Amino acid sequence: MSDAAAPAALRELFVEMNDLKRVHSASRDGSIAERLFAQGWGLLTGGASPEDVALDITATTLAATRLCDLDAAFLAAAGLSDAAASAVLVAGFDSVTGDLDPDLRDLLRARLTPRPPGRPGPVPSFVAALAKQPRAGVTCPGRARILLEPPENHAEHCLIVAVYGVCLSPFYRADPGTVFLAAMAHHFHNAAMPDAGFTGEMLLGDHLGPIMAVTTGWAMSELDAPLRGDVERARAVLPDDATAEGRAFHAADCVDRVLQIAQHLRGASTTMAAVLDEWELVHAGPVKGFHDRVLRDMRIP
Repeated sequence: MSDAAAPAALRELFVEMNDLKRVHSASRDGSIAERLFAQGWGLLTGGASPEDVALDITATTLAATRLCDLDAAFLAAAGLSDAAASAVLVAGFDSVTGDLDPDLRDLLRARLTPRPPGRPGPVPSFVAALAKQPRAGVTCPGRARILLEPPENHAEHCLIVAVYGVCLSPFYRADPGTVFLAAMAHHFHNAAMPDAGFTGEMLLGDHLGPIMAVTTGWAMSELDAPLRGDVERARAVLPDDATAEGRAFHAADCVDRVLQIAQHLRGASTTMAAVLDEWELVHAGPVKGFHDRVLRDMRIP
């Protein structure tokens, strides 16, 4: 399996899901990805198993890929019944998950049906710290960094890697709960350690390992047993690709790092013709003819 080609069919889903780092709503603080990272840690500290949290958060993330913040909380507040809200969420989920492993898709889909919610525990302080910590951008020793605005933060990165990892887990025959938890915890050191990227790590030299151990320990100290033990065991897959879980994690991490940069490049290279013709910026409706005439008369674009 380690020599098999990675699942290209998931590429478009991952590209679209990556934008949840950049989707915000007026009544809520932070991006959707940032808030789901906090929600996941609240469920974990509340006693939910890593597998349950992995499936719940992944299902919610997949539904949000198209629905954004039209989530269960909003739909309920707007007056929809539990069954009606669930039907909306499932429709969003179904619209993007056609290429997921069928067994995993069924497990995730079932998480969007009405059922008692998990009781969240306290959210550790490292969650807010990671949400405030920008990622370094593109760095390479001996070269000036490339900064792309707005930068993602570490909470957003960890959440998307965790969900990618769950989606990839059947392909690598990996345990989704372990992959999810490893990804959610893989930047613990950056809750306290500013991110200077690959360049900074190389300049730290032999000091890098000890500093990362100290700062990771600060985050770990916020977790109680048995969750702390679960996180320690999950993080054991991080150093290499010797395990199925390590392969699923590193595939997810690599894909997210590259797609984050690709999103900036895609936006910069999009043409107005594509936006008007393929994305139908001026879309069909009772006044489309009038809109088209106004744009033509004013020579826009």
